[in-house]
Amino acid sequence: MKQVIQVLDERLANAGDTLPVVGHLDEPSYCLGNHDFTLPQGIDYDLMLTNAGEGILATGILRAHVEGICDRCLDPAEFDVAGEVDEYYLFEEPDEAVYAEDDDDELDYSLVNDDHTVDLTEALFSALLMETPYVVLCREDCKGLCPVCGANLNEEDCGHAAQVEREREASRLAASPFAALKDLKLDD
Repeated sequence: MKQVIQVLDERLANAGDTLPVVGHLDEPSYCLGNHDFTLPQGIDYDLMLTNAGEGILATGILRAHVEGICDRCLDPAEFDVAGEVDEYYLFEEPDEAVYAEDDDDELDYSLVNDDHTVDLTEALFSALLMETPYVVLCREDCKGLCPVCGANLNEEDCGHAAQVEREREASRLAASPFAALKDLKLDD
């Protein structure tokens, strides 16, 4: 992802001061795990930077239209992402002794750079990744591909699905501990 650097000027000099930051990134694509996604319209973000006394709090929203490949049928899939951005940039490194008591709570922060800038890139990228689905589908009821012939079951019914289901049911019944009783003849 291209770097997004925001200069902190006199508009954020005092605690409580805010600065709206609206922008667009012409980011073409990104990866998550073994998925590759394209961003045909890039990424839009609308943030509010707030001087919180000890640092700058960046909150807001990121929006993007994402295109990828369906995990079930391998056809194109698209979805919209609206992710919450929430990052804290401290003015200086915190004292370790103060936070030693809170071992259970892992602190999550970045630092304001020496040149009075904050790098929003990681916060934006994290919001994008957090809202990207782990399983990508072209539609919620995607039937996927036939495990026998590979036909797209959204487009045609090749008949193999019923065959596979009959075989599964027969296997399930054969594995039942009561299967031995099926040939038992009870005569009066």
